[in-house]
Amino acid sequence: MRRYQRPSVAAAIGQLLNSVGVYLAIWVLMYFALPISLWLAGGLAVVGGGFLVRVFIIFHDCGHGSFFGSKRANAITGFLTGLLTFTPYVLWKNEHAQHHATAGDLDQRGQGDVPTMTVNEYLDAPWWRRAAYRLVRNPFFLFGLGPLLVFFGVHRFTASSNRRDRQSVVWTNVALIALCAGMIFLFGFWQYVLLQVIVMAIAGSAGTWLFYVQHQFEGVHWERTAEWNFADAALKGSSFYRLPRILQWFSGNIGYHHIHHLSPRIPNYNLERCHDAETLFNEVPAVTLVGSMASLRFRLWDEETRRLVGYRELTAYRLARAAR
Repeated sequence: MRRYQRPSVAAAIGQLLNSVGVYLAIWVLMYFALPISLWLAGGLAVVGGGFLVRVFIIFHDCGHGSFFGSKRANAITGFLTGLLTFTPYVLWKNEHAQHHATAGDLDQRGQGDVPTMTVNEYLDAPWWRRAAYRLVRNPFFLFGLGPLLVFFGVHRFTASSNRRDRQSVVWTNVALIALCAGMIFLFGFWQYVLLQVIVMAIAGSAGTWLFYVQHQFEGVHWERTAEWNFADAALKGSSFYRLPRILQWFSGNIGYHHIHHLSPRIPNYNLERCHDAETLFNEVPAVTLVGSMASLRFRLWDEETRRLVGYRELTAYRLARAAR
């Protein structure tokens, strides 16, 4: 797969123009639209949210060192796109690397993934932990309030003992204060807050859904550490999310997540070409947009049947336990 790992300066600059460039242009349009109509500016903010997803994909690729061939270019681009997505680049890069190293490992959950309990863990947990788990896994929280709390709140702090992680958060916060102050001066406090929240809400909801479906789908593969295998975790534990062409474009080809986990150094603009050219991926089942809606009912991992289940199945599990 090394042939697809070679970054292209032309492709990278092209994506910066049609993603970051357009996103910034939308903010300019919002500035001129605001005196005409707040509704018009709000509509542009919704579109801006779609483009911010693409900006985050660029940020994501920089974190893997795949967007540009130059480490410095990736770091600079990653920091700047991190400002636009309210995410500290170095901290996120390190935490995301842990996710790639442990995805699909039941003994290593909690490394940048969606919280997932096994059936037995849930049944053995105290009521308050079950309640908290139900809140976090509730779609209205998971795809609504949750992303906003992460981007505006969680990313402003870190408990990391790594000095570079802490510096990443501090410098990102300093730059964000300056950026937000400038935007408030141009737009007004409440107007800017409203538009920024709309943009982040759209991007955060869409991005969280993509991340969720990529590891929570029918037939997903999970193992304990002793049986965990990197290739199986990538090809069976990460989805091939076949999206309509326009949504594939806005999501920066991240639907080819099985390839991305198998080889994170492949830039997003090479993922589709890799998938189409290599017969290895012919047997990877696709998750469609309609089919992915079934993922909304998944809540827990059943280690006995090796599948994701919903809360409705818990009655049968409780009865089986009682029978024992």
